[in-house]
Amino acid sequence: MIGFMAPQDIADRTTAAVDAAVGAGRDLGLDVTDAAVLHDVFSVVVHLAPAPVVARIPTVLPHYADPDSVARRQRAELDVTRWLADQGTPVIPPSALVPREPVRRGGFSMTFWEFVADDRGREPDYEANSESVADLHAAMRAYPGRLSFLDAAEPRFVTEGLALLDKRPDLLDPDDLDRARREWQVLEPYVQTRAAFEAAFPGIDLQPIHGDSPPANIFAGVDGDRYSDFELVTLGPVEWDLAALGPDLEAAYNRGARRNGQRQLDERVLAFVNGVGMLRAIASLALAPQLPALVDYIGPAVDGWRTMPFAGGMAD
Repeated sequence: MIGFMAPQDIADRTTAAVDAAVGAGRDLGLDVTDAAVLHDVFSVVVHLAPAPVVARIPTVLPHYADPDSVARRQRAELDVTRWLADQGTPVIPPSALVPREPVRRGGFSMTFWEFVADDRGREPDYEANSESVADLHAAMRAYPGRLSFLDAAEPRFVTEGLALLDKRPDLLDPDDLDRARREWQVLEPYVQTRAAFEAAFPGIDLQPIHGDSPPANIFAGVDGDRYSDFELVTLGPVEWDLAALGPDLEAAYNRGARRNGQRQLDERVLAFVNGVGMLRAIASLALAPQLPALVDYIGPAVDGWRTMPFAGGMAD
C-alpha cells in the first residue's frame, strides 16, 4: 500500500522507543538489563526488567502532536491515577521509583508505571467490567484537580483527520467522507464547549471520567483487576466511557450505577457520544500510514456506522 510504513520501519520505531525508555530509566537510577516489549500499537509499552517498572511511550500520533502537547496529557493521567491510588481505588499507579512526571528522550515523551503481573489465563469479562466502571466513576467524582471538557473527543484530531482523508480515497470512500463531514458540522459544537453541551443536554451532570473505553482497559492482574490507561482522562458525561459498547454492556453499567446510587445512562446522550465516537474512529484512518492494521480494524466499524442515525439523531 502506497504511503504506508513498511514492517521494518515500524520495527525500527519500536526499537527507538525501547532504546529511549531504557536510557531514560537508567538515567533515573533503574537497573535495566532485560527490557521486554509488552504491547506495541499506538504506544510501545516496555517492562524495564528487572526493575519493577513499565515505560509507556506514545509512538503513533497525529502530525500536530509534539512532546509538549503529549506531556500535558500525560501529566493529567499521572495526577489522576496517583490520586485514585491514594484513595484506595485499584489502578495501575505511577512508579514510586522515579519522579512522577513525563520524561523526554530521543524525541519521545514517556511515563513510568508500577509493574503488575497479569493473569494470562483469564479472559476479559466485559459485562463485569462495564458494571465495575460505575464504581470507577463513583471514585472519580471527588477528584479535586482541573480537567478540560471532553478532551477525549479530540475535536482537532477529527477535523484534521477528515481533511487528510480527502486525499486518501483508498482509506475512506468519498461518499462516507461526505457524510462524516456533514455529521461533524452538527456534532462539533457540542464537544467544543461545555456551555453548548449543557444547553443541548440540560440536567446531565459532568464529572471526571476515564475517557477511553474503561471496560476494555481493565487490567487482569494476578492480585485482582486494576483500572488502567487513563491517557484520555477528561471532564465529561459518564456515557462517554460506554460509547459504542451496545445494550448489554450499557445494562451492566446501569446495574452498577443503581448499586452506587448514581444516575443511569441517558439514551439521548448515549446516541450523541456514539456518533462522536464513530467520527473519531473514522478520523483515525488518517493514522493508518503509521499503523496499517487500522484499515482492517476500523473497516467493520465503518460498516456499522452506515446503519446508525445521522449524527446520533442530533440533526433531528
